[in-house]
Amino acid sequence: MKNKNHDDRLTRLVLEQAGQEPHVFRIGRVELPGHGRRTFLKSALAAAAGISTTALGGCDNGKRYSSTRTHMCRTTVSSAHNGWVQAVAISADSTLLASGSEDHTVKLWALPSGALGYTLTGHSASVRSVALSHDGSVLASASDDSTIRLWSLPGGGLLRTLTGHSSSVLQLAISPDDTMLASAGYDNTIKLWSFPDGALLNTLRGHSNYVLSIAISPDATLLVSGSSDNTIKLWNVLDGTCLKTLTGHSRPVAAVAIDPTGTILASAGADAVIKVWSLSDGSLLQTLTGHSDTVETLAFSPDGTLLVSGGADQAIKLWAFPGGTLRKTLIGHSGVVAAVAINRGGTFLASGSGDRTIGLWRFPDGTLESTLVDDAHCTNATGDQSSSACSPTGGATTVCSCNAECTCDSVCTCDTVCECTVQGGGVCP
Repeated sequence: MKNKNHDDRLTRLVLEQAGQEPHVFRIGRVELPGHGRRTFLKSALAAAAGISTTALGGCDNGKRYSSTRTHMCRTTVSSAHNGWVQAVAISADSTLLASGSEDHTVKLWALPSGALGYTLTGHSASVRSVALSHDGSVLASASDDSTIRLWSLPGGGLLRTLTGHSSSVLQLAISPDDTMLASAGYDNTIKLWSFPDGALLNTLRGHSNYVLSIAISPDATLLVSGSSDNTIKLWNVLDGTCLKTLTGHSRPVAAVAIDPTGTILASAGADAVIKVWSLSDGSLLQTLTGHSDTVETLAFSPDGTLLVSGGADQAIKLWAFPGGTLRKTLIGHSGVVAAVAINRGGTFLASGSGDRTIGLWRFPDGTLESTLVDDAHCTNATGDQSSSACSPTGGATTVCSCNAECTCDSVCTCDTVCECTVQGGGVCP
């Protein structure tokens, strides 16, 4: 009876201290003689409930005891942005990379070193798209704040803010002759702007849902748009008329790209397939399968022999043209591949991801050369206190993490276990 009363009091005390319904903790079979077994059980229960061992009545026969708590080391990771990298663009001379993120910023990186140049702030919501003029003098950024901002380069000063969309601006495209900027958004419209002065030239209407993607032909006479209404539309840039509507996708069209010759269109989206079309008559040439989830982004190589796709399956795929044969799959991101861009020389590829990183890949062989890192963003994947040390090459450091009742300050490898011991004492009734 004495043992039962003690057990009842112990149960009530645990519930009062923990402030919640009881939980079952599996601690395994313990083979300890005499009072040692009872002492161990109290210590284990105290550790599981998150209260001190002293609160459970101390230890048997007035002996002091300890409860050992084990904590795995946490990995500190470096990133390019403090949020999804949703857009990347490379300058015509291959010396500058622009990136846009859900952290509301645009960053400019020096190439090929990958060093961060400066960060542009001003948008009040996620930056969805970035585009660089072909002469390298202007950067355009589009945001969920319904605005487009034009920035002067190389300094990054704000030239002007374009307003006109009534909701998020999702995609930008600049004409090859740098005279026109096209924007697409959640308001189901495409807007054409004089560039870089920003005068609104025309608003194209015809999609019944969000316009997710746009591309301008090399001769600047044709604009292609993909929408959440599952269709693709071909527009005459000069007068804004819709020339043709292409159907074939079963879900939203998230990406479109025109090859350098202006004769082939690639489209992709939430149905996880890539469709290849003839721009001359709108006929479907082939359907490419290989991604296992939404295809978020497309880009043709400068010579038109490769199509690059990135998707929610975290993969980047290279497709050979003509023919559409899958040539290679690049794995390196741990999140959605939201954006890809190829430099004009066709020597490297940049990718932006939901894992907050930007990858620089040797092209077309697909070797990951480096990961761009902003030293100001050193975060811990587990949410614990992170180390302030960031490697400029994207390497990770690890620190031991313990609860408030003990500390472990030693630096350790990722798989190392640190043990923290809580001392308590008293006499059991």
